[in-house]
Amino acid sequence: MKLLRVGAPGEERPAVRTDDGRLLDLSSVTRDIDGDFLASGGVDRARAAVVAGGLPELDTDGLRIGAPLARPGKIICVGLNYRDHAAETGAAIPPRPVVFMKDPGTVVGPCDEVLIPRGSVKTDWEVELAVVIGRRARYLDGLEAARAVIAGYAISHDVSEREFQLEYSPQWDLGKSCETFNPLGPWLVTADEVGDPQDLGLHLSVNGVKRQDGHTGDMIFSVDHMVSYLSQYMVLEPGDVINTGTPAGVALGLPGSPFLRPGDTVELSVDGLGSQRQTFTQA
Repeated sequence: MKLLRVGAPGEERPAVRTDDGRLLDLSSVTRDIDGDFLASGGVDRARAAVVAGGLPELDTDGLRIGAPLARPGKIICVGLNYRDHAAETGAAIPPRPVVFMKDPGTVVGPCDEVLIPRGSVKTDWEVELAVVIGRRARYLDGLEAARAVIAGYAISHDVSEREFQLEYSPQWDLGKSCETFNPLGPWLVTADEVGDPQDLGLHLSVNGVKRQDGHTGDMIFSVDHMVSYLSQYMVLEPGDVINTGTPAGVALGLPGSPFLRPGDTVELSVDGLGSQRQTFTQA
């Protein structure tokens, strides 16, 4: 099932996208798609409502798609999780997941404008698979237990400012938490529909030029491993998001370092999870 939120910023309403592309209003089922919805069996209620019929259809003409999840409790990121990306940045393969946090306030819709921070000269792109937690998790015992707490998946654009991230101390969080730096969506696709999260292609282009063309099978640490690992160090709550890393092809690793400038357009997709498109403007 594909869950989403549509409408103007701050006025989004919950919806579900059917297999034939229609949008059905879920307002009679839930106030929003958030941690409370996921923790209280909201996915099952939404599925039952779709099967029962009677949900009003939304007119998609000119309708903005927001992030599919209302502001996450936290965004946990795993860096250097693809061998080719580690190689292009000159980093060693990490023996354990490289973990950092990103401000949940960075989340915007999949086609919303993204702001290049004032003073930035190294704003970069990163297409990623996002994992959305559906149940409270602590000290998970193994991969099967980790799999059971995953509500679903979405596309995450982990926009980064490399000077802020790597040259100011370094301060990874500073380079990751700038305003609008995490477009999410268009959909939260439930885990049962996605199937194997290690069998998804990731794609990104800038101004029509292909830059990233990776595969989740090339992750150093699998989705299930990351969820289990993180639960040993922090409590994962329903509605938390895990950004699972990016494959090779970021500006930082390309000849000439073609970082983003105002007016640039980035398009990205993950197999089965839809696509995003953003235009970058100066803050």
